[in-house]
Amino acid sequence: MDALSTADLIEAERVLYHHFFCYVKSMALNCAVHLSIPNAIHLRGGSATLSELIADTGLHPSRLPNLQRLMNVLTISSVFTASHQPATSSSTTAGLSGEEIVYKLTAASRLLVDGDKLCGMSPLMHFLVRPLTITPFFGMHTWFKDELAASKSFFEMAHGCDRWEMTSKNAEDNSIFNEAMVADCQLVMEIFLREAGTEIFSLLSSIVDVGGGIGAASAAITRSFPHIKCTVLDLPQVISQAPQANGTVNFVAGDMFKFIPPADAVLLRCVLHCWGDDDCVKILRRCKDAIPAREDGGKVIIIDSVVGSGPQDTISKEAQALYDLYMMYINGVERGENEWRKIFQQAGFSDYRIVSGLGIRSAIVVYP
Repeated sequence: MDALSTADLIEAERVLYHHFFCYVKSMALNCAVHLSIPNAIHLRGGSATLSELIADTGLHPSRLPNLQRLMNVLTISSVFTASHQPATSSSTTAGLSGEEIVYKLTAASRLLVDGDKLCGMSPLMHFLVRPLTITPFFGMHTWFKDELAASKSFFEMAHGCDRWEMTSKNAEDNSIFNEAMVADCQLVMEIFLREAGTEIFSLLSSIVDVGGGIGAASAAITRSFPHIKCTVLDLPQVISQAPQANGTVNFVAGDMFKFIPPADAVLLRCVLHCWGDDDCVKILRRCKDAIPAREDGGKVIIIDSVVGSGPQDTISKEAQALYDLYMMYINGVERGENEWRKIFQQAGFSDYRIVSGLGIRSAIVVYP
């Protein structure tokens, strides 16, 4: 410690305490959503005082100081904004200055308002910030040191089964998982279709959405391109939760490692990062078998992270790195361009191009 100056010690303490308490931000956000705070602010026209939030969320008035501390964390971390306005005569939260705090939604918290059918992200948070998801990370250090666990993920070490077995035997988890994937898909596809949809989809007549869940991506595609016939391929326990066929999206229960229905193109939205390189090559070879030659319009469309591509600000880079470490809990991985290229070549594809500008994810169009 003698080698560290006082300034070094202060900085080290600041950095470490920030890391020690980072999980509190996730828990605070989880709490706010369960209390329906984003909904309450939204229903007030986009701004609300503490006393209004107490009333609208049904909290006891004695919780007001605690609610202010919760909102302080979420305001500093840019989930909400806070400003001061003159207090009304009925206000119970005015300070000595005669003002009270007014909280407003940001772009981020707008995505947490219930009932937003386009991009509501609350279900994804409910999936990620819960004991079943978080518990395996307490065993991550054990997993690193256990040489016999090389073939297991630390999710499997914690729960005794892999991620997909859990959804097949736990109906509640299956439902939460599917709702989370729909929420994530709606946001990703909204960005993707706005920025690259016409270029990539307009000439297609059919597409297979592999690992497409209950059809959120396919539904978005058919809304924008009604001429495209979409087929969703996923595991039986997932397809069982899908809506009734409506003539635009067809659902097929199956295993992507064994067979993929033929189509002009195959869509893999956030699928390959769940698997190691060897499995990705197997999946992509099945995709190649399902599509026509490049000159006939065949292609595989991958929506996933390309590490090092897209925005390179601190938040974006940290989000990608955290996402990569998160995927490790099921032995998944996020990849950079060189790693993607190697997989494409091993699977027998001739070329690819990356479409960036889609946030922390990119689109990769791969040609046979």
